[in-house]
Amino acid sequence: MNNIRRDPFNIHGNSNNRNNNRFPISPTANWRPKVKTDDNNENTLLQSVIRTAAAATQSVATELGEVAQSVLDNVAVPKEKDIEEEGEKEMSSFSIPKNVPSFTNPNRQFEDRLWAAATSSSSSSSRQRGGVLGGVQDLLGSGNRAALPMYKDKPYMYPPGGAERTRSRKRKRGCFFLLVVIVGMVWWTGIFESHQKEAVGRLSEKWGGWLSQEGGKGKRKADWGKRRERVVEAMELSWDAYERHAWGQDEFHPISKKGRQMAPKGLGWIIIDSLDTLMIMNLTSRLTHARQWIAESLTWDQDQDVNTFETTIRMLGGLLSAHYLSNEYPQLAPIPDDDPGKPGEDLYLEKAKDLADRLMAAFESPSGIPYASVNLAKYKGIESHADMGASSTAETTTLQLEMKYLAKLTGEKDFWDKAEKVMQLVDDNGATDGLVPIFIYATTGKFQGENIRLGSRGDSYYEYLIKQYLQTNKKEPIYEEMWYEALQGVRKHLITYTEPSQFTIIGERPSGLNSDLSPKMDHLVCFMPGTIALAATGGLAEKEAKKLPTWSERDEADMKLARELMQTCWGMYKFTATGLAGEITYFNIGKPPLPESAPHQAPAEFDPDPEAEWRKDFEVRAMDSHNLQRPETVESLFYMWRITGDIKYREWGWEMFKSFMNYTAVPDGGGFTSLSNANKIPPTDRDNMESFWLAETLKYFYLLFSPDDLLPLDKVVFNTEAHPLPRFDMSPLFYTGWKRKPRDKDGKIMV
Repeated sequence: MNNIRRDPFNIHGNSNNRNNNRFPISPTANWRPKVKTDDNNENTLLQSVIRTAAAATQSVATELGEVAQSVLDNVAVPKEKDIEEEGEKEMSSFSIPKNVPSFTNPNRQFEDRLWAAATSSSSSSSRQRGGVLGGVQDLLGSGNRAALPMYKDKPYMYPPGGAERTRSRKRKRGCFFLLVVIVGMVWWTGIFESHQKEAVGRLSEKWGGWLSQEGGKGKRKADWGKRRERVVEAMELSWDAYERHAWGQDEFHPISKKGRQMAPKGLGWIIIDSLDTLMIMNLTSRLTHARQWIAESLTWDQDQDVNTFETTIRMLGGLLSAHYLSNEYPQLAPIPDDDPGKPGEDLYLEKAKDLADRLMAAFESPSGIPYASVNLAKYKGIESHADMGASSTAETTTLQLEMKYLAKLTGEKDFWDKAEKVMQLVDDNGATDGLVPIFIYATTGKFQGENIRLGSRGDSYYEYLIKQYLQTNKKEPIYEEMWYEALQGVRKHLITYTEPSQFTIIGERPSGLNSDLSPKMDHLVCFMPGTIALAATGGLAEKEAKKLPTWSERDEADMKLARELMQTCWGMYKFTATGLAGEITYFNIGKPPLPESAPHQAPAEFDPDPEAEWRKDFEVRAMDSHNLQRPETVESLFYMWRITGDIKYREWGWEMFKSFMNYTAVPDGGGFTSLSNANKIPPTDRDNMESFWLAETLKYFYLLFSPDDLLPLDKVVFNTEAHPLPRFDMSPLFYTGWKRKPRDKDGKIMV
């Protein structure tokens, strides 16, 4: 499957197929200033000039000026009154509703379509994207730069300054348009920079220009409700693009506007992963369509191999979360079919149970460690085709939240026991200081190799330790013990500080704990700041947690570490040209690396100067500069905001959201795409929308800008795909069922 979230080798498939067939869009989306003429044959004349010039390519250098002047002389300049009437007519196409979109307004559907209706058309075959405005290519309508939605990138209009100024601008546009047609290239000049600045000014003046606004420094200066609505609009754009061009398919390529199935009849990869986001954002009509597809089209009875982990966290987790929210929060996107007593009220749970029954085949290995894949129709576990047949350690230990909740719902103990057994088998290997190698054999239950990292194939093992403890309302202390043992191991073996600015990083030990530390951090590692804060406070606000008698110096130290790592993860975004982090960042560290106990103090702010000293600490290599719309940093910002109440985490999130809107939006209502290179402007597109863009990234932005009582952290746990599941009390039927073997001071099992 190409749509793999944890991308173990930091490589992701890139579909470069481009489709030149364009779907019809609103006339307003193609609006450009028009030059009136008194001659009805003017278009014929222009076409003749262009054909002549194209045929005379070899002599264009000498004849270019004469041709351009000839065209300009033949263009009749309209009267000032005509210009004003034409301008008013065209401007009326972009009228914005007086009210901000709301969940209850009956005009919601109309408002939903405003963004999509306002995107500029362009040719996807050679599209590139620039800054806040598409620059000269948007001005000329060449389509090589992405026009963003209306609120962010309103097309160029008549600038202020009177008729004479307008005529001058029209002449320049006509001339440069001809140059582009003949020569096929245009580059930035001072004139275009002036156009861009004036357009940005009119954006701000006419529409509020929210994309260019930095927002306030405190809660009172920023309207977080409106910012949250911007996230809803981004979700609507993304979903509607998928709905138009790839409905029911598992992958969506927004630039080529194509979809692809991962199984003969589809797995609902995007639809199911998005269910709870649609609910939380109260997008009822879209949720109704999704539920209809699940009821009428979804079947798991397909002869298809699927990844055990990815299918569990996305499909099983998505269905279980939808079941939970539809019952616990019926006011969110209410659908009559969800009501008790209605036919199909248990649709999500029924589909989840059917899927889980098939996934349980993965656990039928000689050791009990689940196989990497499962054939759905054959109920058969399949050994990994790579890594000498080993499964990923993180993937085998990131099934527990989902299986345990399903066991609680159905009363079927087997789901619980099989998932619980895996934790014992992994722990019985006796990992030093709680740090596990990233591969384990399903055949023997033993680790393969000594590669230690908290990035791909290692990350969610640690995440699910503390979350299993919280899921059962802190009734399984064994997982809290394992979490703190591992965190101490991270401090001892993986934490160091960069030079010269002393940022805190989590490195890797590719050849074991006795080998050199690699100063490499996957973006995936940025789940750690939020998870550390969650563990320290149990999901309570920090000021409330500090009042508890259980608060300790260890908790204080953990919150300090969480803040420092959050700063580093934010630096990954500040470092790149687009403001969107690369997949991997390397850091400059000392030789030997400083220990975790070393004094350190990173700068509180990131100097925007391109030559700022802090930039010496970061390195993003060409092969690692892709951005896959990953959620880990905004996930941690969400936790840090909820727990600390520090407004800077919200502001960082807003700045990050604007970068996504600015550099990943696709024209023609295409939604948003991942990037092959996020460290240059314009960035290089990847033509793929990850399902976790909808399931995680946009959801965490929405929650970051929402009131704290929406899905409170002391009541729910989010699985590793951001699907909220409830905390619950254990019953006599469900229990941990195993004990840890005695260990020495280094965490090694004592024989």
